[in-house]
Amino acid sequence: MKASIITIGDEILIGQIVDTNSSWIAQQLNLAGIWVHQMLSVGDEEAAIQQALRDGLADADLLVFTGGLGPTKDDITARTFADFFECPLVFDAATYDHICRFFERLGRTAGEAHRRQCFLPEKAILLPNSMGTAPGMWFDHQGKVVVSLPGVPYEMKSLMEKEVLPRLRQKFNIQAVVHRTILTAGEGESRIAERLEVFENELPPFVKLAYLPNLGQVRLRLSAKGNDLQLVQQVVQDKTQELINIIPDLVFGFDQETLETVLGQLLLDNNLSLVTAESCTGGRISHTLTSVPGSSAYFKGALVAYSNELKVNHLGVSAQTLAQHGAVSEATVVEMVKGALHAYQSDLAIAVSGIAGPGGGTPEKPVGTIWVAVGNQHYVATQKLQLGKDRMLNIKFTTTFALNMARQFVVKHYPASQP
Repeated sequence: MKASIITIGDEILIGQIVDTNSSWIAQQLNLAGIWVHQMLSVGDEEAAIQQALRDGLADADLLVFTGGLGPTKDDITARTFADFFECPLVFDAATYDHICRFFERLGRTAGEAHRRQCFLPEKAILLPNSMGTAPGMWFDHQGKVVVSLPGVPYEMKSLMEKEVLPRLRQKFNIQAVVHRTILTAGEGESRIAERLEVFENELPPFVKLAYLPNLGQVRLRLSAKGNDLQLVQQVVQDKTQELINIIPDLVFGFDQETLETVLGQLLLDNNLSLVTAESCTGGRISHTLTSVPGSSAYFKGALVAYSNELKVNHLGVSAQTLAQHGAVSEATVVEMVKGALHAYQSDLAIAVSGIAGPGGGTPEKPVGTIWVAVGNQHYVATQKLQLGKDRMLNIKFTTTFALNMARQFVVKHYPASQP
């Protein structure tokens, strides 16, 4: 079963708002076993909406429209749909009563524009909107379905969950679709693909593996489709475990988890505190850590030590080390870790120092040379990165790398993290 998603509104086409509706609808349809093969945005023009209807019905089984159902003059969806399906607009008293009660609860009175909003296509099955004033509309047309929903996200989501998806499941024999996303860090897409080549080649035909790379991370999505939901779920669960067994060193979480939340939970489980001493990342590591609610339970603070003066005076880095090895060196980040542990009385510390770019490099230390260290009172692990010349990409990648390095350090050295 194929679906098209069409958003209506000039505000989307001129970039005034971002279309988040389409991505959410696509996720829900996919989970319901419906393949979304097209997303489209059109303006508040009758000709454009009707063309989208014609094209969509020629190529898909389900069309989901959002937008253009409000009470203002630029909301033309209902009238356009009535013209397309060759039926009159008729006044719906139940919708008007709902709107009046809706405004009474707000201490207001519905106006004439809201009354005009209640003239809806005669062929439409109206879907009650408990979150707003405009009902959704459902059209059965030559064995296909066209749905029109309000553009307000929370109204649209409510109608999809309460009305549209249950009706689709009842009307069509839809296969179950199950996804599982395995989150990895520490290797690039091609290297992971090499390690998973045999696994991927031996997957059943109804199971697919997708690679979704990002800076320093790769999401691996296992997807399976079939008529027996329980069987599909069990296959995905089994294949997920097989995959983990092949690359256990890279997997850090699943689905909506993030590296910073996983690291935070490891720190909590082991009753550990963490500080950061940052040079080239400018505080991005600490910002990422503190984006997690409750991070104050394990994160003590950070020092952004760009200058050598701060490295010496606040972190205890030796002037001799800086003179002999330079600020961008393994020796310096090791001393930054030890100094941060001592100065802030923390269990763990992350330190970074490098040349983020685009200038400042030398033949010996070109732009993108970055040292990362993670340690406690007994051990300090270090790693040299050799990145490119894009400053923000270098900062973002280093942040991800440092967080994953800290995660690996905790897993290796603390018993509460062992499987």
